[in-house]
Amino acid sequence: MKNPLSKTQIDQLGDRLRAGSHTEEDLRLLDDYRLSFREAYETVVQKIRGYGEFPTGRVDKSTLSIVEKLRRESIRLSQMQDIAGCRVKLADILQQDHFVASLRTLFPGASVIDRRDKPSHGYRAVHVIAEVSGKPIEIQVRTALQHLWAELSEKCSDVLDPAIKYGGGPDEWRNRLTSISKSVAIYEKFEKAHEEFEKAHSEFEKAVAELPDHHETNQKLRRKLEVSTRGIEESRGEKVRLWNVNADLLNKMISRLDDLKRQRQ
Repeated sequence: MKNPLSKTQIDQLGDRLRAGSHTEEDLRLLDDYRLSFREAYETVVQKIRGYGEFPTGRVDKSTLSIVEKLRRESIRLSQMQDIAGCRVKLADILQQDHFVASLRTLFPGASVIDRRDKPSHGYRAVHVIAEVSGKPIEIQVRTALQHLWAELSEKCSDVLDPAIKYGGGPDEWRNRLTSISKSVAIYEKFEKAHEEFEKAHSEFEKAVAELPDHHETNQKLRRKLEVSTRGIEESRGEKVRLWNVNADLLNKMISRLDDLKRQRQ
């Protein structure tokens, strides 16, 4: 952009968009403003790829999404942190925690919005806001289950009611979204507990392996290790079962919405 807009001009543009009094020239200005994030966005994506992950998702926020957010929230256009962004999907919450920590190193000073303990209408993920050359770039970090839930929420918005993403829409589906979001959260707590169990069992196993065979106390410890080993195997099986239960339910709900959409066409 040859003549970048000042912060005041950006916010005035946002006011016109919010009020619906914008012109074709305003839309061109908005396009220019969005384009001004491209270089910062590419820098963020390249750094993430260098780390070994491959982000997906949008490059910049659509005009409609920007206008809806301006109307929905008391926010200035210059304050929006998700004009440009990308998404990284990881297998589980342990990888998610590790990757978020890595992003803090990749982008010193980045802010982190953790929506796992305090979901936004059921939406759970971690958003890292990296600032490059004065431009905030949003990095959405989701687990596979969090991503499936977000896809279901988007599908509900598309097929049923856009307001469902913000606490509105049909009670039945909104309650289902809330319920399964809580179910995924419970699974992730189990996942973390299992990881701690694995670590403790591994240390116990190493310690017992170093003990001499003949001592009676050591024989008791070995029997306890056998019990712990069975517990680990059961815990692993339960972890897989819980993951499948959540994933199957999410996929079935998405499929049901796809069928409903086809029926309406």
